Amino acid sequence: MQLDPLATHLWHATHAFKANGLPITTRMTVVRLPENKLLIHSPIPMPPGSALLRQVQSLGSVAFIVAPNKMHHLFLAPCAAAFPQATVYGPQGLAKKRPDLAARLQELPTGNLPAWLPDLEHLAFQGIPAGNESVWFHRPSATLIVTDLLQWMAGDLPWPTRAYATLTGVRRGLAVPWTVRALVRDRAAAARSAEQLLRWPFTRVVMAHNQVIDADAHAQVARALAVW
Repeated sequence: MQLDPLATHLWHATHAFKANGLPITTRMTVVRLPENKLLIHSPIPMPPGSALLRQVQSLGSVAFIVAPNKMHHLFLAPCAAAFPQATVYGPQGLAKKRPDLAARLQELPTGNLPAWLPDLEHLAFQGIPAGNESVWFHRPSATLIVTDLLQWMAGDLPWPTRAYATLTGVRRGLAVPWTVRALVRDRAAAARSAEQLLRWPFTRVVMAHNQVIDADAHAQVARALAVW
């Protein structure tokens, strides 16, 4: 694993593992904010002494670590331990799910966090309490950062992963997976959040599973979110 640049002050790295027996990849995104402060979004394993950990450390000082929803917390504890000076954020309900992290966790707000402005804007996507996902807009690079809300599992994948992606509707293009749609409890709230998200003038989408979209990104997201 290694960090690859997406834009100035924006990097990513992917990690392959099995979730409930399903081979998948997940993506960590690193944002460098003013004053050389780093935000780690959806951390992946960074063992002590690893090249990936050294890369992150070389970029600046890790000030913020974020679990972007109630599902993406598997590697949060070792990341928090590696950077004891960082503030750790998670969605509403994660502290109850991870009592071992409750002492470090601060709850993400529904809107912007002043410490991240003006470079990084934040929105808690409403209407899906099982995930309580947040989304971000990195203004300097015009990049939308999402986790499970939008997915596109393209490329050469193991057959169980191809089957899963097909069944959840994310094999052929960008979409809100059926696994997420099934968890919606307030369609009107989700629609309002989708409308807010689409006000951001993003030209790139970075998501956890598995594509980075650099072409026609805003239109693709608008089509995907039209389910609400």
